Amino acid sequence: MTFHDVRFPASLSFGALGGPERRTEIVTLANGFEERNTPWAHARRRYDAGCGLRSLDDVETLIAFFEARQGQLVGFRWKDWSDYLSCKPSCAVAASDQLLAVGDEVTRSFQLAKSYRSGDAIYQRPVKKPVHGSVRAQVGGDYAQQGVDYEVDYDSGLLTFASAPDTGAEVRAGFEFDVPVRFDTDVIMTSVSSFQAGEVPNVPVVEVRL
Repeated sequence: MTFHDVRFPASLSFGALGGPERRTEIVTLANGFEERNTPWAHARRRYDAGCGLRSLDDVETLIAFFEARQGQLVGFRWKDWSDYLSCKPSCAVAASDQLLAVGDEVTRSFQLAKSYRSGDAIYQRPVKKPVHGSVRAQVGGDYAQQGVDYEVDYDSGLLTFASAPDTGAEVRAGFEFDVPVRFDTDVIMTSVSSFQAGEVPNVPVVEVRL
């Protein structure tokens, strides 16, 4: 899949509408009970980039970005201002934020992920596009140094250690991350008069699987 490692202007994604989408298949039985299932292991995010436009300069920036991605053809990074940290929005990223795995003295590579907890239920979301320079890691409670103890693949979100963590050692990481997306349209309809009147174009953006 074609993907440009460039972020949609963060000033334009700020204020955009969007969030996670799930797909649930529901069958109502003859007795009134339901059978519910989902073909998706992970949610898919959708956004409207048009909601972040505030001026005609913003429109020009959007069109330039759209043309450079050739509409729906090429994917790109998107900053979801409501969910881009491994920690709570009120906190700073720390190496202890997310538990990735427990060492076994064999595995050296670990997928960055963010856990969402509600009661006893936990969903772990793979993070494929961490923000460059934002990743912090620790093993067994000890801070690890990037470039010495581990490397980060910013294209896949893989954390690879120089040596496999000891058995039982918790591998943790903190990071900022982007969502891999593409435009969900090949057409952008806008006009100077309507924009000045307070209307903005509809510019759908959808998450892509990597």
